[in-house]
Amino acid sequence: MTTEQKNTPACEWSTVEDAPVQELFPGIRARPLWSGAGGAKAYVLEMDANTCWEGVDVHEPGPEEVFVVSGVFNDGDRDHPAGSFIHAPAGSSHVPQTRTGCTLFLFYPEG
Repeated sequence: MTTEQKNTPACEWSTVEDAPVQELFPGIRARPLWSGAGGAKAYVLEMDANTCWEGVDVHEPGPEEVFVVSGVFNDGDRDHPAGSFIHAPAGSSHVPQTRTGCTLFLFYPEG
């Protein structure tokens, strides 16, 4: 191992199964996976079939990055099937919902 390798930060990891469950709304659960400098955060969001976010989800102070792991996610305008990536810029908003149920990976680079 070189000196450079010794001074690099260690990787952090977590599992969905070990992440605490936070019920945001009936049938919608967040599982925090990681938080970092500057308020950056990563979550898994689980939405049961026929659930809808209560109110409008506004992205502040920064953007939201969404990857649809399974199911079909609807942002209030269109369906996004498994494998879709969505970038929601800071200040944008939507009403998360699903008819089928879905699992999302969410990343907030600025909190």
